[in-house]
Amino acid sequence: MSQEGNKNKVGIIPKEKKPDWLKVRLPGGEDYSQVLKTLKGLKLNTVCQESHCPNLGECFGKRTATFMILGKVCTRNCQFCSVASGKPEAVDPEEPRKIAEAVKILGLKYVVITSVSRDDLSDGGAEHFAETVRRIRGESPFCRIELLIPDFLGNTKSIDKVMETQPDVIGHNLETIKSLTKEIRDKKADYERSLFVLRYIKEKSRIITKSGLMVGLGETEEEIIFTLRDLKRVMVDIITIGQYLPPTKLSPPVKKFYTTEEFFRLNKLGKEMGFWKFFTGPLVRSSYKAGEIFK
Repeated sequence: MSQEGNKNKVGIIPKEKKPDWLKVRLPGGEDYSQVLKTLKGLKLNTVCQESHCPNLGECFGKRTATFMILGKVCTRNCQFCSVASGKPEAVDPEEPRKIAEAVKILGLKYVVITSVSRDDLSDGGAEHFAETVRRIRGESPFCRIELLIPDFLGNTKSIDKVMETQPDVIGHNLETIKSLTKEIRDKKADYERSLFVLRYIKEKSRIITKSGLMVGLGETEEEIIFTLRDLKRVMVDIITIGQYLPPTKLSPPVKKFYTTEEFFRLNKLGKEMGFWKFFTGPLVRSSYKAGEIFK
């Protein structure tokens, strides 16, 4: 992708009329400032900042963050995402050490690590994930670790590298229903491959698995139910469902704002289907309040 294409991914967030239940308070406070200072000092990226997450103020204010490794330029160009797409920078070999240092400085008891997709790397960045986990374990042995991984193009050797470090949770998001996958996700993404990744982790380990969906892109309730059945079939433990919000003016528009009552109905449905944990709500994101699953 050209540099001009990259610029298009980081435009101004649309100021369309949103329901009252989607309003969030402005960030601030001592803990918020400490998280920002630590991230800036160690030159670390978070998906919270890169994806314009609406929960950034709340999470930083509670000294939590989802670290984004392997740079901040993605080799894929998903339409729902504000992370820049194009030719990625070189991998920083010191990043795992710096992540571990930040976890220790902030005294985190639960940390989420995700990444951009790095289809340019032979293992998709799996060894970098693994080294990050090892470093955190070395500095903060009692910190629980959740990984939100790309699909690694279905490479089982890469998935094995990640699993060998025994993180507490491994997540991989379907993002949307099957019929919208090619429209909303990158052309390299594949609905069945994503299900394969989740099933492979569960069949080969005892690690908790997790996946997330966005709603409001034009899906029907029947299609959501079909997708949840697919996730149940591959034995996913934890599901998150939140309202899609376009991060830039060029992103696909919202087709529907779900009400709190509709999210409550989805929550009831998910629990009836037997998922271990099921989180729904307008501002729910895949790593939002992630550590609460162990409380």
